[in-house]
Amino acid sequence: MSVQERKERERAVRERLIVATARELAEQQGWEAVTTRRLAERIEYSQPVLYSHFRGKREIIGAVALEGAAEMATALRAATSAADGPRTRVTALARVYLDFAERHPAVYDAMFRLDGGLAFAHEDTPEPLKDAFAALLENLDEVAGEGVHPGLFTEVFWAALHGLATLTRARRLPPEDTERRVELLVDRLAVV
Repeated sequence: MSVQERKERERAVRERLIVATARELAEQQGWEAVTTRRLAERIEYSQPVLYSHFRGKREIIGAVALEGAAEMATALRAATSAADGPRTRVTALARVYLDFAERHPAVYDAMFRLDGGLAFAHEDTPEPLKDAFAALLENLDEVAGEGVHPGLFTEVFWAALHGLATLTRARRLPPEDTERRVELLVDRLAVV
């Protein structure tokens, strides 16, 4: 291994450590607790080393969002591949989405609530975000209904899931009714 390859590998390891530490701290104490100073202390590198990877907290949030989008896409595909039939797939998709939002609130915030400097629905949207949307679209296009654009239907269904996730987390909706909400969403929106 060349010196350059070793340096690149070490840089990638440091970057993953920064993202993992930011994510852990945000999940434990919220994004307000994530500062470059605290991250530098936790990873035992200087702040200039941290800034050599990320220009600031915004870029770190963006990196966490991209990691979360990849994880969500994988979880959605795993759940829907095991489901039999369109209704079961769409129901599994909704459950997994809501479960992801509940189990990873800081990551979910990085993906959809905080400014991570990422473009959505744009030609320069990062691939992990496109793939997470594709994981939704792959399962919703067959239930959009005749004459309904699958991409638009996916946006509406995603918006409904996001609203349910956000309102439940904010304790505006009682969590014990989540399953009934999923059933209602699938019954009313999906043509199965």
